[in-house]
Amino acid sequence: MRPRPHRYRITVTPVEEDGHPCHHRCSIEFEHRASQDWMQLLETLQRHRQLSADERAGTLISSRLLHDIAQRHRDAGEDLFAPLQPALERFIAGLDPRR
Repeated sequence: MRPRPHRYRITVTPVEEDGHPCHHRCSIEFEHRASQDWMQLLETLQRHRQLSADERAGTLISSRLLHDIAQRHRDAGEDLFAPLQPALERFIAGLDPRR
């Protein structure tokens, strides 16, 4: 039986320097079905103290988003992600060697 994907809603909201509300498009929001539990993975990244908490979260989310999307498009006739795949796999393995 295949494991159920984890669903996440990702929101990117600009932080205005002056503290005033945003005047234009104020957020980008989308959903993503992830192959792994990001909350659990973030706990394992705590050992990477050379990164700040924000950097750890950003690194995890960006690398896992890219990884999951690349996996879904692997069998496409023209795989746009093919050149990134080996380096991305090595990078993710370096973050979490238990993988």
